[in-house]
Amino acid sequence: MLLSVRDVVKTYSTADGPQVVLDGISLDVKAGESLALTGESGCGKSTLLHLCAGLDTPDRGRIEIEGTDIASAADAERARLRREAVGLVFQQFNLIPSLTVRDNLTFHARLAGRGVDPATLADRLGLTPFLDRWPEQLSGGQQQRVAIGRTLAARPRLILADEPTGNLDEATGDAVLETMQEAASESGAGLLMVTHSERLARRMDRRLHLRAGQVA
Repeated sequence: MLLSVRDVVKTYSTADGPQVVLDGISLDVKAGESLALTGESGCGKSTLLHLCAGLDTPDRGRIEIEGTDIASAADAERARLRREAVGLVFQQFNLIPSLTVRDNLTFHARLAGRGVDPATLADRLGLTPFLDRWPEQLSGGQQQRVAIGRTLAARPRLILADEPTGNLDEATGDAVLETMQEAASESGAGLLMVTHSERLARRMDRRLHLRAGQVA
């Protein structure tokens, strides 16, 4: 199993007392499989994605990537997994402003020690005319496509995506999702994607719906 989440609980402290965001969540993602994570705002989708990325730790439960429990792993081990095995696409683009689009696309691939041809990937994402531009010269939708391309360029074994098409129009969003699914299929990667779009969720292999921190 590529990603295994078992009985995960996450609680945050608020002014009104403890708030349970995730309450016993379990899921699996196999290699080559795509899973849509849906639910209303505030139900815990993004929190779960952050936990799966090792950016936060659960109060209870296990989160394993390729058999390694990242919930109990040291910071260095979680950083290694993010560098070598996990690709992250979040709503914030987090592009490197001092690098061109071409260099942003290849940055993480170099860190991981593997990758795909940036020109080929740029063509698939409609970014060829912008390869020599700086991030500040791009629209929000174009920056989002670069952020997605940067993740795919490193050929991660697990792709975690939080509303990756949220800044794109419908046609471009469909094309980008297709590229993500093709890239995952070609490399045997797993894809876990948070989305509010019923249309996009239907295009994934499976769907998991959250309600108030639990699987509905």
